[in-house]
Amino acid sequence: MTQSDLREKVEPLLLEVADALTTLDLDTSLRRVAELVRKVIDYEIFAILLLNEKTQEMRVRFHIGYPDNVAERLRIKVGEGVTGLSAQRREAVLVADVTKDPQYIAALPHVRSELAVPLLVKNRLIGVIDIEAQQADYFHEEHKRLLTLIASRMAVGIENARLHTRTSRQARTLMLLNEIARELTSILNLDELLKRIAELLSRLIDYQMFSILLLDAAGEKLQHRFSLRFQENIQLKHDVPLGRGIVGYAVQHKQAVLVPDVTKDSRYIRLNPETRSELAAPLIYKDKVIGVLDLEHTRRGFFTDDHKRTVTTLAAQVAIAIENAQLYEEIARQEKRLERDLALARELQFRLLPQSLPTCANLDVAAKFAPARAIGGDLYDFVNYSMSRLAIVVGDVSGKGAPAAIYAALVSGILRSHAPIEPGPAEMLSAVNFSLGERRIDGQFVSLIYAVWDDIHRTLQVASSGLPRPLYCHDGKIEVIQATGLPCGLFDDAEYDEFSFKARPGEMFVFFSDGILDARNRAGDMFGRHRVEEIVAGCAEVSADCVVQSLFKAVAEHAAGVETFDDQTVVAIRAKGEAGTGT
Repeated sequence: MTQSDLREKVEPLLLEVADALTTLDLDTSLRRVAELVRKVIDYEIFAILLLNEKTQEMRVRFHIGYPDNVAERLRIKVGEGVTGLSAQRREAVLVADVTKDPQYIAALPHVRSELAVPLLVKNRLIGVIDIEAQQADYFHEEHKRLLTLIASRMAVGIENARLHTRTSRQARTLMLLNEIARELTSILNLDELLKRIAELLSRLIDYQMFSILLLDAAGEKLQHRFSLRFQENIQLKHDVPLGRGIVGYAVQHKQAVLVPDVTKDSRYIRLNPETRSELAAPLIYKDKVIGVLDLEHTRRGFFTDDHKRTVTTLAAQVAIAIENAQLYEEIARQEKRLERDLALARELQFRLLPQSLPTCANLDVAAKFAPARAIGGDLYDFVNYSMSRLAIVVGDVSGKGAPAAIYAALVSGILRSHAPIEPGPAEMLSAVNFSLGERRIDGQFVSLIYAVWDDIHRTLQVASSGLPRPLYCHDGKIEVIQATGLPCGLFDDAEYDEFSFKARPGEMFVFFSDGILDARNRAGDMFGRHRVEEIVAGCAEVSADCVVQSLFKAVAEHAAGVETFDDQTVVAIRAKGEAGTGT
């Protein structure tokens, strides 16, 4: 083809290139463009290399004429070789005879001439088009100008396709993570849970080796609890001391670790000779590391920062699910031993409650829980939100004893799994109701109060799903907050109202389960709301702890000699400062 003929084909060719790039499927676009370029430049070897901005290396994204194993391994740094020089200069580079060019990287035999053109989007390099031939002086200036024009259109199309792919992938990942989180919280058998985690994670990341290691009781070593090697379940007995290896480092430092090449990392313990890249994420529950999730691959640099973010997010859900499954199995074992081991079950339940009260600059917090039996179905919790906000949970599960305690643990896990997105009270109750509805158990439901305190602005948002209406003590009077709602786990379409308050110093809010109101004396008289209000009013000028301790003391005296029928829980919060001072 003459240069005149080449020029005549430029305009229609560019239109065809633009049309080929309208599809957002990158592989289809690149293949079509390669076919169009061949109409005017009869190349023998064609490649599109895309830039990794972090490593400043280019990898082959699409090729014609390369053996697949060569294309897979090829890495070209910016500034190296003809393509690297084109990338560095951000201009086309034409080499008539590569055997006379010291820059040339001999990736393929018998190549004599090469033409490389950068792919630029708003002067930002995203990659290089590279064509080669076995004949010297094969490419000329007209080819160079033509390929430069094509590259300018290709760069925008490639970037749009990559952006679409990345956005779509992120959306799919978030949807899958949400589905996985919901499913995992419903599996209470640990072996089944770990197997399912491996299956679900493979939908997100095409790993080759998978392990979950759990911290032993002494907190000194990691023990292999579940492992897959190329989809085959294997038993590993090798324990890893805390701090050793990549998994030990991840646990000790409470952070995910991404290693592109384990052969260059001194932390790596050589258990799998074929491993080249590794990604480990700690499993953290209530700020305590319980284990680690580990992925490995035989390809160097296989795992990406996107993989790291995905695994870190999933690890939080996995930790909750494992903790729930371990608790369930523990309680199931204890129930079989009946009275002899009920004391241990009681201890386990109390360990799930907050081990200390939250510390806020502008809020005094007090809480107490007393089960009617050795274990019960009430719960309370505190969850730290960002921006000095604190979520407060009080709950009452239907039923008594072990079934209620297990259901309470499930509810606690669901609450914790949704807490990272920091939902408002009504939104959280709807989410809990939806999750329980997906795994409905006959006769089981939970009444909850969920409140969010803003410690900077001293505001409180409250929503309820059937717990007794809370009290608001202000200006020397007791106000009943009209927060009502259907219990979670009964009806799919339940809706919840949300109430907002601006608290002044000295003002108090009191939340309690119906075990307080329903406590009966020998005559069958209930303790009742009016007694609760009297006690709260008497402590209004004192402290939140005064309310909690006084209520439990008064209920105990009222019901003296009568077996406790229902679990009892009280949480009181009081804005700090003296009433009326504004401090």
